[in-house]
Amino acid sequence: MHAPLRWVLWDVKDTLLRVRSSVGEQYCDEAKRMGLSLTPSEVDAAFRQAYRHQSSRFPNYGIAQGLDGQSWWTAVVKATFFQCRVRDPALLSTMATNLYQSFSNAENWEVFPDSKSSLESCSSLGLKLGVVSNFDNRLEAILRGCGLLSHFNFVVTSEAAGVEKPHVAIFEQALQKCGAPPSSIVHVGDHYVNDYLASRSAGIHGFLLDRTNNFERRDVPKEHWLSSLDNLPALLKQHMNESF
Repeated sequence: MHAPLRWVLWDVKDTLLRVRSSVGEQYCDEAKRMGLSLTPSEVDAAFRQAYRHQSSRFPNYGIAQGLDGQSWWTAVVKATFFQCRVRDPALLSTMATNLYQSFSNAENWEVFPDSKSSLESCSSLGLKLGVVSNFDNRLEAILRGCGLLSHFNFVVTSEAAGVEKPHVAIFEQALQKCGAPPSSIVHVGDHYVNDYLASRSAGIHGFLLDRTNNFERRDVPKEHWLSSLDNLPALLKQHMNESF
C-alpha cells in the first residue's frame, strides 16, 4: 500500500518562473551601457555556442572540477562577448560580473500567473513543498525576490548538491530532507527527462508540465500530464489518500 501524499517537489525555471526577456536582449542592454552596439540575434547565437561548450567541458557548473556557479557563468559571458568581437579583458570581466548580479534580481524573472495560486493551494491541502532544480546558488535569492521562497521548506540546487538532474542522487538528497518515502512525494517539472523520467526513477510520482502542448509522449499517461499548474491541486486532492 502506498503512503499518503505528503510532499510536492518543484522544478523552478520554466515551471514556476522564466527569464523575462531573452539572453540576447539582456546581454545587449549590458553591452549598450558599456558603449557597445550588438544585436540580440548575434549575441543569442554566441551565447548558445558558449553555453554548450562550457556545459560539455564543465557539467553542472564545473563543481567536480573545482569551479562554482559564478566562475562558470563568468566564463560563459566572456566567451559570448568574445565571439561578438569584444576583446578588452577588463571590459569582459566587468560585464560578466554585472550580468551575474543582474540575473540574481527578481526584475529579470517573470513568475507564471498560475504559480503562486498553485503553491498556495498545495499548502492549503496540508502538503509540504520543496525545490529540486538544476540551478546555481542564486536560486534562493531569486525565489525570495519573486515572493516564492516562503512557500518552500527547502531548496536543493544542483550546484549545492554537486549533481544535476536527471541523476537520481539529487532526488535522493531531496528525499532525505523530506524524511518521507518516495511513494508519498510528487515532483512537478517541465522537462520530460530531467523532471518526469528522473523523478519516477527515484520512486517519486512525476507530473509533466507542458504549457505549450509541445509534448507528444505516449508513455506519459494523461493523469500525469499538466497543461497548467491550475490543474494540479484538484488532481493532488483526488489522490491524497489513494494509490497513484
